[in-house]
Amino acid sequence: MEKTAVVTGASRGIGAAAAIALAKQGYRVAVCCNTQLDKAQDVVNTICAAGGTARAFAADVADARQVKQMFAEIEKELGHPDVLISNAGIAQQKLFTDITAAEWDRMFDVSVKGAFHCCQAVLPHMISKKWGRIVLVSSMWGQVGASCEVHYSAAKAALIGFAKALAKEEGPSGITVNCVAPGVIETDMLASFSQKDKQELADETPLCRLGTPQDVAAAIAFLASDAGSFFTGQVLAPNGGFVIG
Repeated sequence: MEKTAVVTGASRGIGAAAAIALAKQGYRVAVCCNTQLDKAQDVVNTICAAGGTARAFAADVADARQVKQMFAEIEKELGHPDVLISNAGIAQQKLFTDITAAEWDRMFDVSVKGAFHCCQAVLPHMISKKWGRIVLVSSMWGQVGASCEVHYSAAKAALIGFAKALAKEEGPSGITVNCVAPGVIETDMLASFSQKDKQELADETPLCRLGTPQDVAAAIAFLASDAGSFFTGQVLAPNGGFVIG
């Protein structure tokens, strides 16, 4: 029987690559975004052209009402979600003393509260079915912290604690909950970086290159697969060796 996977923040980058990877595993995929529905539809078109099944959906994951409505639409079109990839997030580089309360709140609302809303939406069905996969996309900066990204680092660290605690709670129901903590990945989040800056980051990485969205998607797809069935409460870190330990 086919299963349904929901990927948030899936209109580009890591989320888009994860949606495509899960479709290749045979999942029906809900490609979710906030505002870029046209780009989400491009991902859907790519999946469908390869023989998969996918639909595009839009919601601000920080808004409980929008999330509830989106999941109702997903269930109607694709069935109850069996897999959740909570990838929606935002990034910002700013001195800690310049971060506004609104910016701090928005960072946590999208990354952490968004994961909270989506997990609450999928868990009732997963618990009743005694099967489910949840993957929260964190960051290596959630593991070690980054200068000028205190709010980003703190939100990503919160996701790691979230996953570890939820894994203990939901394990008896046959549900795995894990984190993926990517390193420096070549996505739109690096658009403001010069080629020199990106080369310096690559040089700091033991594998001497930046990661690709597909590198991270492979880790996500593994955790969602049967091969990842005995992993829960873990942090899988595709970072090229940038952070070790």
